[in-house]
Amino acid sequence: MNWIEALILGIVQGLTEFLPVSSSGHLELGKVILGDSSLPAESMMFTVAVHGATALSTMVIFFKDIKQIIGGLFKFKNNQEFTYSLKIVLSMIPAAFVGLMFNDYIEALFDKQILLVGSMLTITGLLLFLADKAKNTNKDVSYGNALLIGISQAIAILPGISRSGATISTSVLLGIDRTQSARFSFLMVVPLIMGKMAKDIMDGAFTSGDINTVNLGIGFVAAFITGLFACRWMIALVKRSNLKYFSFYCFIVAAATIIFQLIVLH
Repeated sequence: MNWIEALILGIVQGLTEFLPVSSSGHLELGKVILGDSSLPAESMMFTVAVHGATALSTMVIFFKDIKQIIGGLFKFKNNQEFTYSLKIVLSMIPAAFVGLMFNDYIEALFDKQILLVGSMLTITGLLLFLADKAKNTNKDVSYGNALLIGISQAIAILPGISRSGATISTSVLLGIDRTQSARFSFLMVVPLIMGKMAKDIMDGAFTSGDINTVNLGIGFVAAFITGLFACRWMIALVKRSNLKYFSFYCFIVAAATIIFQLIVLH
């Protein structure tokens, strides 16, 4: 991977993180299209880094919300901030468990497995299509709902399953207000990604000889800056638009990906 490819992939991550179309899936497709020859460890580390960048941009946009959540955890009072904070923590458990227990298996999936990406994008499209048919309500996130949304986030570790698409679709299908669904979806991922990055830093993964830190930095900065500009626009777009249009996009990309794999790369 050269610096231009890192820049392009960083921009792709910044743009696709906030739409329900699987940023990780698009990253893997981008790597194949650009002819990236990175080793699996480097490929996975780049993915983690640019996801960390968009998580950081999310923290900037939702700074007040995150501040309230952190403050709520230390109040130990049965108020709205405290209960919302507990729901965020509860939603993190499934993905954290999967990430810790199956880390090596997950890394193998981020080695330009575009047939898997195409298949999973089809599932993302189906989820979005079903969610589009759900009625909009004013229901808030309950503890049980938080756990179910967390399970969908754990499944979305697979490249091609959109994390925001899976969590927002699950929320909407559970009858939760779409605005609350989008807010909860974007806030619940921040601790997980930052935790993953902290673990990798402590393990020395970012200082490995197989990792090009310059390209990693370029991709990180590109994803962060793009994410800052895209975050508010993308979130507003998700709230206003019908989810079925995103499902159609996923179906088209999935079909193109599978055809590309079977005909061009076969």
